[in-house]
Amino acid sequence: GMKKRVGMAVVFSLTGAVVMSLLGACATPAEEEQTAPVEEVEAAPVEEVEIFPLEITDQLGRLVKLDGVPEKIISIGPSNTEILFALGLGDKIVAVTDYGDYPEEAKTKDSVGSYIKPNIELIVTLSPDVIFVTNVHAEEVIPALERVGLTVVALDPKNFDEVLEAISLIGEITGSQEEADRLVAEMSDRLKAITDKTSNLPASERPRVFYTVWYDPLMSAGSGTFQDDLIEKAGGTNITGNLTGWVTVSLETVLEANPEVMIAGVNHVNVGDANFQFIDTEPRLKDTAARQTGRVYEVDADLVSRTGPRLIDGLEKLAELINPELFGN
Repeated sequence: GMKKRVGMAVVFSLTGAVVMSLLGACATPAEEEQTAPVEEVEAAPVEEVEIFPLEITDQLGRLVKLDGVPEKIISIGPSNTEILFALGLGDKIVAVTDYGDYPEEAKTKDSVGSYIKPNIELIVTLSPDVIFVTNVHAEEVIPALERVGLTVVALDPKNFDEVLEAISLIGEITGSQEEADRLVAEMSDRLKAITDKTSNLPASERPRVFYTVWYDPLMSAGSGTFQDDLIEKAGGTNITGNLTGWVTVSLETVLEANPEVMIAGVNHVNVGDANFQFIDTEPRLKDTAARQTGRVYEVDADLVSRTGPRLIDGLEKLAELINPELFGN
């Protein structure tokens, strides 16, 4: 079913199987002394809105209660880790998972094991105030963590807008709403710069795109995946958009659709560029429009599969590759 497929997708895009896939001028102390008595300065603290205890609904529809701003955070999932760092919360992160490798600082954090099956006992010993998880943890990991009384928040964005919602939610929970608002606004502006040019493109002007998730078996991204959402926003037509989820496709299906652009997700940390080599050299693909015109490209798989701040980088990259005349490349 869908759960299994999505689970498999996560394995492909985020874990070892990709081994197979966010000032005003400051007065000097001297100036401050002249402009305000010390008592006044001390008597005017920054006004803080008291939002805790806080009740939120996470992206799996679960009601979660938090008693205060979390000081110790565990991030289970590379995308969650990227959001937390982008909001300036790196110092509060006590642990990540094995593939929490961005930004560079994330690599210095302790690991609680694999993304799919983290070490529950280890998590308990770290006594975190909140643990950010994803949809793949719904069946086993979340119940296991809640049984030992830990606070768990799940993020499950299914498209670009829901990534922005996930960022806002983390901002609210961590007392970083201002940083979250700033990041969301920046990403939204960059998104609009693209969709202003692509949203009204007729089908006839949208290049047919084949995105390769994995080459053996040949896998692509159907509707309900990030890659499909990004290809559409970038002004392309996803040739596997009529299928659902991450799907295995036959070479015949690709040939029949005759893609004008072929893009492979590559991950140099793990698997290298095997996906790109396949679409660039496979003899049976030589007559596709993409190969005939040399429109065969690679993109960092993390940019188009991790549901965090870098998704906008991935979208900008796809827009340049799919519609270079619109995005000046």
